[in-house]
Amino acid sequence: MNSILLPSSPVLQLPFPQFSLCRRSQPLYISNTRGNRCACQNSSLPRSFQPNSKFSFHSHRPVIAAAVPSDEGPVSVINFEDFIEKDWSFLDSEESNSKEHDQKIGQIISAGEIEETSRVLVSLGSEGFVDRLVDTSPCSLLLIVHDSLFLLACVKEKYDKVKCWQGELIHVSEKWAPLDVVFLYFLPALPYKLDEVFGSLAKLCSPGARLVISHPQGREVLEKQMKQYQDVVTSDLPDKMTLQKAAANHSFEMVEYVDEPGFYLTVLRLSDARN
Repeated sequence: MNSILLPSSPVLQLPFPQFSLCRRSQPLYISNTRGNRCACQNSSLPRSFQPNSKFSFHSHRPVIAAAVPSDEGPVSVINFEDFIEKDWSFLDSEESNSKEHDQKIGQIISAGEIEETSRVLVSLGSEGFVDRLVDTSPCSLLLIVHDSLFLLACVKEKYDKVKCWQGELIHVSEKWAPLDVVFLYFLPALPYKLDEVFGSLAKLCSPGARLVISHPQGREVLEKQMKQYQDVVTSDLPDKMTLQKAAANHSFEMVEYVDEPGFYLTVLRLSDARN
């Protein structure tokens, strides 16, 4: 069963044939199996609904509710005025096929020290990063947190066992805890202060958990992304002193810090002895 867990929001219908997504005030799974709360009519996404496509969708009409099995009871629906899917395709850049880029992605994943028993969260990861993570690092739980319903739908289409949660990182439920590894693959897109991010993750992580903050192309490329994708890239990468100060407030200690023009990697560890 392919499913995406949505934390909250109104019902949403995409302008693609036979593919609809529902969002409501309580967590909800989206499935392409009949009999679930919200069912897609096809067992797969339309061919035109491909990864890395640049698009946006809007809806200005009242919601369209999905069919609900009789044993589920009534489902509340919230009207919405407008929903925009941002363009995240730049995370899977043209350099993603280069050997150097592959090595950097491998270095980022290795920094997490994932084991088969690890519980792993990825925030705002690219589809390519998720692919590499699934292929190289088996774990007991892989949770992908992202704003993009499109990206999550593409991930679920390929990996049924991967959990997908649409929403903000600081609102992730503690039901996924304890986490052993967290990848903040694209921190500059999070509209929150570091203190908020570390505070939320400290509640979700197990003692000794590793937090990996990265940008495989570094500050030079980030500066270009900030100018070109102003609606997505909202902040810069934090410097070492800023990171250490924010991390220390929530019992994270810095293990590794690399800040080169073409590569950024920070690894932090949650202290075993927290207040």
